[in-house]
Amino acid sequence: MQTKRGQSIEDASMQMIDDEIGTHHYNEKEWPIVRRIIHSTADFDFAGDNKVIFHKDAIQSGMTALKNGCSIVVDVNGVIGGLNKQNPKDFQNKIICNISDPKIMEIAKKENKTRSQISMRTALSDIDGGIVAIGNAPTALMEVINMVKEGIVKPALIIGIPVGFICASESKEELSRLENTPFITNKGRKGGSSSASAIINALYKLVRVESSS
Repeated sequence: MQTKRGQSIEDASMQMIDDEIGTHHYNEKEWPIVRRIIHSTADFDFAGDNKVIFHKDAIQSGMTALKNGCSIVVDVNGVIGGLNKQNPKDFQNKIICNISDPKIMEIAKKENKTRSQISMRTALSDIDGGIVAIGNAPTALMEVINMVKEGIVKPALIIGIPVGFICASESKEELSRLENTPFITNKGRKGGSSSASAIINALYKLVRVESSS
């Protein structure tokens, strides 16, 4: 639970972000998500050159899936570390990260693939109808995209915001071309685990606001 002092600091930070950004093109549900990313990274480029991009069904599909107790599959443990732990408990969402499983390493070596790729394939049943949050590994994002194209999974939402130089931008561009799969991504190389966590936390907050209204 947030303390009063902690909440006051967060509120002041959010107001500062609003003031510094000024006018923007995001709607009333998109902006809280973008603002939460900026809050977690102190990087205003997420509303600028590296802007966050939303599929038209992304937010509602993600919110509905969370409310219905979907699984959340992540690429690295760092995404889990940034989550508000009470939210998955309250909505009974299972958090899955297979990257450290020794069996994943064995299969990856055998098939000459990355652990990130194999960890996504291993989580196929949870990805189908669930939320995937990728903040670190472009190969994980490309694998999920391939699974969608193969017709073996239909995620409720793909959060694809990997950071890096090799294939990070390209994997996001590929994600943005998926017409029938809800996604949240951004332009360019920036991203990271904290950004992926921030998106999930913001979606939970939108769910709670909607439920209380």
